[in-house]
Amino acid sequence: MLTVFVDPQRCIGCMQCEFACAVEHSHTRDPAAAFHEIPVPRKRVHIQAGLRPNTAFPNQCRHCDPAPCQQVCPTGAIFRDAVHDAVLVDTSRCIACAMCAMVCPFDVITYHALTDGASPRAVAVKCDACIDRLRAGRTPACVEVCKVEALRFGEVNEFVAAGQRRETAAVFAATSAVPTPAVPDSIGAWRALGATVGHPGGAR
Repeated sequence: MLTVFVDPQRCIGCMQCEFACAVEHSHTRDPAAAFHEIPVPRKRVHIQAGLRPNTAFPNQCRHCDPAPCQQVCPTGAIFRDAVHDAVLVDTSRCIACAMCAMVCPFDVITYHALTDGASPRAVAVKCDACIDRLRAGRTPACVEVCKVEALRFGEVNEFVAAGQRRETAAVFAATSAVPTPAVPDSIGAWRALGATVGHPGGAR
């Protein structure tokens, strides 16, 4: 499954992903003009500061399967794209009941006014995996601007396997750095005795 993989250990909280996300979901898609739009374009990824300086966590929709938000939506406004497996919102059917936000396990669904016709109205706003980009064979905007690879796009199993290899290498590096304790003479003597017991010509 292709997805945006989050590596919080790499995130430095620069918020470039938030900016790129808001611009990507603006009408003009122009960084200079987007924030003069009314309403202001909204981000779909949310950076939260970590407990230590220079640490942060980029939180966004995981496009769960099954998706709790889709299951509870009373109007069917939340649906899954069959090709790219992304959970999307049909804003024309959203009634802002907030049921999806209540059940979202990652707290990534917000409500803001979007212009879809005569007057702005509040609707559910969440990551749509930059579906237009995916359909054009491009990567999501947040991934494209991330300079530290805290956000990467690809096959989730490949990212997990790479993480397992890193952890294994770190464990072996740590254990090889620990010196082997010397064996006491008394223990060495017992081991030598045990190695000879039972062999022809050995100790009885």
